[in-house]
Amino acid sequence: MASERLSVVVTRRLPESVETRMKELFDVRLRDSDEPMSREEIAEAMKQADILVPTITDTIDASLLAQAGDRLKLIANYGAGVDHIDVQTARQRGIHVSNTPGVVTDDTADMVMALILAVTRRIPEGLAVMQSGDWDGWAPTAFLGKRVGAKRLGILGMGRIGQAVARRAAAFGMQVHYHNRKRLRPEVEEEYDATYWESLDQMVSRMDILSINCPHTPSTFHLMNARRLKLMKPSAVIVNTSRGEVIDENALTRMLRAGEIGGAGLDVFEKRHNINPRLRELSNVVLLPHMGSATIEGRIEMGEKVIINIKTFADGHRPPDLVIPAML
Repeated sequence: MASERLSVVVTRRLPESVETRMKELFDVRLRDSDEPMSREEIAEAMKQADILVPTITDTIDASLLAQAGDRLKLIANYGAGVDHIDVQTARQRGIHVSNTPGVVTDDTADMVMALILAVTRRIPEGLAVMQSGDWDGWAPTAFLGKRVGAKRLGILGMGRIGQAVARRAAAFGMQVHYHNRKRLRPEVEEEYDATYWESLDQMVSRMDILSINCPHTPSTFHLMNARRLKLMKPSAVIVNTSRGEVIDENALTRMLRAGEIGGAGLDVFEKRHNINPRLRELSNVVLLPHMGSATIEGRIEMGEKVIINIKTFADGHRPPDLVIPAML
């Protein structure tokens, strides 16, 4: 494969420098608009291309993979999460899947802290008053929020991003707690002064702030369901920058409206951009349009990883970020 220029189809617009480099290296078909490809367009691309470069907005399921041509050998995902790709079926059809792990760890952790501060310090409410011109001046009881220092932060999912959140939270003087599929090594716990909870229920019931940092898998779907959400303190705040499907969004909305949870900061949603409209009405909720990884540096690094995965594959070697179904 090293002697031929591979046919590559990219489903969304990428940073200009990434697209330029792709054009230098591959026979690439880029997207003219930033609208998502239709299912029919993706199916057609999979019939013609050696490599497909999708994003999280593209659902590559078994029925779509069944339409792939014999040429398609690699799906080089632009992003770390691959729950939108049926990796098992792809591998069964001889199609490798790669991703871009680790690139947006710090960017996402920064956004976790931004959401924590935005909700607890009521920043959007203050911004709205200033932009409307309705501010009459400082008052002792206006816009009273809560300190984050000394608060208990529970991290659900202590992988790369979870640990980056722990590092930042410690700098703010927060108490770090976590629940994870596997307990961290003692030296790692010591580094973050982190307390491990084997029982998620027990951790959730005692936290002031809960940060969701686990992937979406069958076992984490609605992990924060109505029963578990009810365990949270009425004053607690929940933040999600991971995957919307981890939280039962309807149950969360009901409890926020009823005052049974103190607030929420959400960058991801259960049905992607189809957000529960009642969430938009709440002053104690901060909603963002999936901005956790949205830095130019991060997006360029993601593109560079995609290129490395494709180039390594083209040279006849295993892509460095190959996704193995057993790892999911």
